Amino acid sequence: MSSNGTIRTFFDLAADGAPIGRLTFQLRDDICPKTCENFRALCTGEKGFGYKGCIFYRVIPGFCACSGDFETNNAERSGGRSIFSEKYFEDENFILKHDSRGILSMDNYGWPNTVSSRFFITFDEAPWLDDYHVAFDGFDTFDCLESYGILEGYGAQKGRTTATITIENCGQISLTLTYQSIDRSMQAKSKNR
Repeated sequence: MSSNGTIRTFFDLAADGAPIGRLTFQLRDDICPKTCENFRALCTGEKGFGYKGCIFYRVIPGFCACSGDFETNNAERSGGRSIFSEKYFEDENFILKHDSRGILSMDNYGWPNTVSSRFFITFDEAPWLDDYHVAFDGFDTFDCLESYGILEGYGAQKGRTTATITIENCGQISLTLTYQSIDRSMQAKSKNR
């Protein structure tokens, strides 16, 4: 997956309160700036509400995992809102496709221009979602794929999860801190040689 976006976010997940791993995403703010800003701000909680504490209310192996309804935490399509003044905002574009595992996309309320906070992550390609849901990229690093597989393992064909999967913590990852961490790691490895 090619990622040219500059925003990185993360979710620390738990199953029935026990940590199961971190998912990290690189958002394509170069293609979907408004959608990415909405998602980023919901990850940081800087508007006073957001994804922290949300559950994955639907996980269907081979298809997707759904979350982002921090108001009702269910699949009834009644909760969730954007960071903007309106509950919904318009579909920004449909440039990115649901062409692989790990695509991050905004859910809607079943009709156009109803983007809010609800999102899903694909477990496989899903081309029938193209031109209906705004994709804005997906997994940033392969090291989170283990957590991704674990998340899928808590699903069932009807979508009910076998445990309560919660976003225990979430936020934005600073690129400066990431590069500093890489530099420290490389320095430590060179000292050990």
